[in-house]
Amino acid sequence: MVTARQLIEDAAQRLAGAGVPTPSADAETLLAHALGVDRVRLGVLVALGDAVAADGFDALVEERAARVPLQHLTGRAGFRSLELHVGPGVFVPRPETETVAQLAIDEALRHTGPVVVDLCTGSGAIALALATEVPGARVHAVELDPMAHAWARRNVDELAPDLDLRLGDAASAFADLDGTVDVVVSNPPYVPPGAVPVDPEVAQHDPEVALYGLGDDGLQVPRRVVAAAARLLKPGGYVVVEHAEVQERSARTMFATGPWADVASHRDLTDRPRATTARRR
Repeated sequence: MVTARQLIEDAAQRLAGAGVPTPSADAETLLAHALGVDRVRLGVLVALGDAVAADGFDALVEERAARVPLQHLTGRAGFRSLELHVGPGVFVPRPETETVAQLAIDEALRHTGPVVVDLCTGSGAIALALATEVPGARVHAVELDPMAHAWARRNVDELAPDLDLRLGDAASAFADLDGTVDVVVSNPPYVPPGAVPVDPEVAQHDPEVALYGLGDDGLQVPRRVVAAAARLLKPGGYVVVEHAEVQERSARTMFATGPWADVASHRDLTDRPRATTARRR
């Protein structure tokens, strides 16, 4: 057996050679997963210099070097304060989407018992953030893809069983809520056709249905989301839609017609355009 430090250093070197962007952090996460301990306990093991037996660690490192997403290997993804179940068939939530969730949370907190709808929920990340961070919120979410919906169902059952999760099309879902919703939020597919993501973790492992927004500009699905928000929201209701940094101007035009006011663009934690919001007249 070798020490935890040596295992991490050897794995990090291998991952760096494979082009993994964060080799040391990934090596530590994989070793903690293989040992069945959290990162704090792993730090103690590294400090003590004790030899460890990590069954399956080499296989995990090999898969990560092949650019299998780290979250697929551990089965978990962090999102705000949540730990979500993820894996093949569902989009892995990204840190930039936490900013999108914050916009919706801030608006929901202005209401007592707000009604919130998450369109294209994927793993359920945004909907669950709202359900767990906004007291009294009545949260509804919909996902079109059955595989992603199954992951969302697992997360909802574990974290917020009262959340109303449905399988269906965001464009037509929740007809029973028309005109009653305070906040609509969505991280829809928005990658334009032909704009294949650079990272292999995304291009080869995120489901296409969660990536490509259709239409020449990738905004066909987001436009359907905006149209759905127009019928769902009550007067004064608020909508938040995520988009790519290069789509800021085009995203604003989605709100140029229809019952919209106070259209605004918002940047994520890396200071890139990430979301557009509007209020229903």
